Amino acid sequence: MTNYKTPISALVLIHTADLQVLIMERADKADFWQSVTGSIEGSETPYEAAIREVLEETGLDANQYNFQDWQASNVYEIYPHWRHRYAPGVVKNTEHLFGLELPTPLPIKLALNEHVRYQWVDWREAAKRVFSWTNVDALSKLGERHGLKL
Repeated sequence: MTNYKTPISALVLIHTADLQVLIMERADKADFWQSVTGSIEGSETPYEAAIREVLEETGLDANQYNFQDWQASNVYEIYPHWRHRYAPGVVKNTEHLFGLELPTPLPIKLALNEHVRYQWVDWREAAKRVFSWTNVDALSKLGERHGLKL
């Protein structure tokens, strides 16, 4: 039996109050930068998946910081080169947005099977670097939460 990914995921923008944002380069796609993201597993909620993914991808415990459910989501078409991870015929994913505010940029412990390096960059720079439009949308929402526009 194949264990397909569930087409429901969480994206977590990890940032500081002055809008420095963590971005990570994918291990399976050079120059594909992104925020923490991942599909729900089993019966977990997107909120629970977000907390788990932050821990798995960064080593940070989201519960120790200002973790927020932004009550927003996007539906996007799954890139063709990743569709094999989902059940046949699944082409769309619903991604729920979360924010994690840290007091300062912190050292990150990467999951090397997922990401090869990370950087802390200004939120507008992050919007230029991330590969997915949903990640850009999340960064735009971060700016709006602070009265700023991309």
